[in-house]
Amino acid sequence: MTIEFDNNVPIYIQIMNYIKGEIVTGKLKPGDKIPSVRELASDLQINPNTVQRTFQELEREMIVETRRGMGRYVTSEEGRIMTIKKEMAKDVLDRFIRGMRELGFQGEDIVAAVADSVNHEDGE
Repeated sequence: MTIEFDNNVPIYIQIMNYIKGEIVTGKLKPGDKIPSVRELASDLQINPNTVQRTFQELEREMIVETRRGMGRYVTSEEGRIMTIKKEMAKDVLDRFIRGMRELGFQGEDIVAAVADSVNHEDGE
């Protein structure tokens, strides 16, 4: 696993977002085991306490679950995964819309630009 860390965002949040991304894209599937604190800290060359905090937050958000003596696993709750996906999509859209507005586009222009882009991508 490789993550290019941004000095402006806490590392544990960046790791959380990476793991969430792996889940919503299907690279980590419901019920998959995730690396241990030691493994991940070693892979990323960061303090194990940072990884521990990441996992605690993921558990608090019910994205991963601990199975006593077995490790941590991606939640099997499909509804929770879909909620995460929608939250991540909203963040992407909010950044996009904010950027388009900064360029001077208004609502209808933004929608038209997206429609043109989607149609172009679909080969229409």
